[in-house]
Amino acid sequence: MLCIGLEGTAHTLGIGVIDSNGKIYANVRSEYVPKSGGIHPREAAQHHTNVFAATLQETLEHSNLNKRDIGLIAFSRGPGLGPCLRVTATAARTIALLLDIPLVGVNHCIAHIELGRQLSGFKDPLVVYVSGGNTIVSAYEANKYRIFGETLDIALGNMLDTFAREANLSHPGGPKIEKIAKKSSRRFISLPYSVKGMDLSFSGLLTAAVNKLKENEPLEDLCFSLQEVSFAMLTEVTERALAHTERSEVLLTGGVAANKRLQNMIQIISQEHNTSFFAVSPDLAGDNGVMIAWTGLIQFLQGDILNIKNSQILPKWSLGAVEFTRT
Repeated sequence: MLCIGLEGTAHTLGIGVIDSNGKIYANVRSEYVPKSGGIHPREAAQHHTNVFAATLQETLEHSNLNKRDIGLIAFSRGPGLGPCLRVTATAARTIALLLDIPLVGVNHCIAHIELGRQLSGFKDPLVVYVSGGNTIVSAYEANKYRIFGETLDIALGNMLDTFAREANLSHPGGPKIEKIAKKSSRRFISLPYSVKGMDLSFSGLLTAAVNKLKENEPLEDLCFSLQEVSFAMLTEVTERALAHTERSEVLLTGGVAANKRLQNMIQIISQEHNTSFFAVSPDLAGDNGVMIAWTGLIQFLQGDILNIKNSQILPKWSLGAVEFTRT
């Protein structure tokens, strides 16, 4: 069976097609880039609306499929920005009605994890999920992804992007920070390290880094130090979760998973615990429609189908609240 997946939780409109064997037919994305500041939900939603038809057409052309070849449609039901979620939910309902195919609502966080499991071949990993909106360390137990540690305030990706804006770096900020950090002489600037039990706090770190920027500390050294501190915090929580769960696999996913320094730090602790490590590739680590389509297929095969009348979006649909049966 072929499933088309619609992703639209935040700045990215993604449409992907995958079959039940894991073959990817298309992965097309269009990203909203704000002129200034962070994501403006209504502007992002308007972007998704404006580009949806062209993105869908490109997806069908790229996959060399006819719309009648699609047997299932899945959409990101939450968590995410309400105006953005409504665009893809409305589109998914419309397509389901027009093509007379089943509709599945997918949790965005689980989609990142499940596509990562498929790509890695891992059966039961400890998951490190880091993106603009989420920073979560979790593992699967008794039909739920149990959260062992998470951010208490802002997500790691959001923190990096906010600092980048303060430094007048273009969006997305994370990759720019990574590139500039490599130019540093590795001069470390002291910044707050805030791990609270198994949870993380990045807001104080961000404030301190911005203040150092205003004090004219070299940007290269600030980017280097900001990465080292924030990634070390996440690595500490990950290692303790790994020791507790005794998992033999570690999966790194989400948009920030593309950062090579973060990959290196998580890989080091994985090796020290004789654990397999896998980082999802950049084209599939960030928000995309393929992950929604793949997870939609898993849910469909378990009989999880939405009635359109009950397909409302769930902007605050947390990972730990979802009952999910894995294949």
